[in-house]
Amino acid sequence: MRPKAHRPSNLKLLTVGVFVAFLLLFVLRSSFSSSNPDALLPKDPKIAIGRAENCSRTCTKIPPSLSQVLIHYTTSTITPQQTLKEIKVTSRVLQKKSPCNFLVFGLGHDSLMWAALNHGGRTIFLEEDAAWIEQIRRRFPMLESYHVTYDSRVNQADELMEVGKGPECTAIADARYSMCQLALKGLPSDVYNTEWDLIMVDAPTGFHDEAPGRMTAIYTAGMMARNRGSGPGSGETDVFVHDVNREVEDKFSREFLCEGYMKKQEGRLRHFTIPSHRDGMERPFCPL
Repeated sequence: MRPKAHRPSNLKLLTVGVFVAFLLLFVLRSSFSSSNPDALLPKDPKIAIGRAENCSRTCTKIPPSLSQVLIHYTTSTITPQQTLKEIKVTSRVLQKKSPCNFLVFGLGHDSLMWAALNHGGRTIFLEEDAAWIEQIRRRFPMLESYHVTYDSRVNQADELMEVGKGPECTAIADARYSMCQLALKGLPSDVYNTEWDLIMVDAPTGFHDEAPGRMTAIYTAGMMARNRGSGPGSGETDVFVHDVNREVEDKFSREFLCEGYMKKQEGRLRHFTIPSHRDGMERPFCPL
């Protein structure tokens, strides 16, 4: 989620900046239209004139948080790690569901973008590097982020894969009380108490054997989706996993998020749509 800083070509920087700006303006326009349906097509022209005269100057202003995002991405020399095509996969879902609850494993150069695309909703970032969190908080204090620790290692992936196939890991339960070794039990209470509409797994570090790896994050994301309530406003959770070109992300997303729930793969990003398993239906862990 947090790549090494580099200086991309001007063309790439311009393309990313324009794309992010377009998405943010689209979200703002959609939000304004949905909350003010009469403002766009008034029946009486006199009413429209009156509204324009009485409206304060803030009526059509971009919120300060979105202004900061536009400025940041159009002037920064560091671009998000995901490609434009990968970003579009998640942004399309956000266009339909935002404002919503969006949980992101990782805090990186794309975090400001995700929070802005979920304007009006709640976006939480979980990060393994405490020093990096403090650095980002100084620059973008509006981002909600928490430090988390992982006790797994990439070189344990094969062992954890076998553990995850046991009955204690396929039983649907609140992750913090689960008996499964793969379940993350030390996350902030808000993470467990919130029903997440979208979950992005783009952390922790997983590119060397001693790194924490994303085995537990992928499993826990899937369990949170399955354990979600089935009442009004609940239902399916969209889960995204990045870096599926790597063995751990590939195998664990297929096993614990299930190929039968996979909606799309674009580049190194996979999109799964996982239904609640608490809806009274006898669902297998993965669809048959």
